[in-house]
Amino acid sequence: MAERVLLTEEEVIDGLERLSGWSADGKSLKRRFEFGDFAEALAFVNKAGAVAEAADHHPDICFGWGYAELGLTTHDRGGITDLDFEVAAKINEI
Repeated sequence: MAERVLLTEEEVIDGLERLSGWSADGKSLKRRFEFGDFAEALAFVNKAGAVAEAADHHPDICFGWGYAELGLTTHDRGGITDLDFEVAAKINEI
């Protein structure tokens, strides 16, 4: 399990180079996923939710017909931590 260490801007940039599809937006990691319809988006959100629950780290999720947008930040650290990258990588495996 990650230590929830707040990362520097340089560490975030380095981490993004190894994490497909994600970007940094201020103090959070963001990614938009595209799907063929609402049911596929919902199924993905449910799987991402299970990953988040297992890690005890919960993203902000906005979804609708054919898309899901996720944002990860470690609120109690005030920004992006190693845990955000760990959860993002697991979500990418879905």
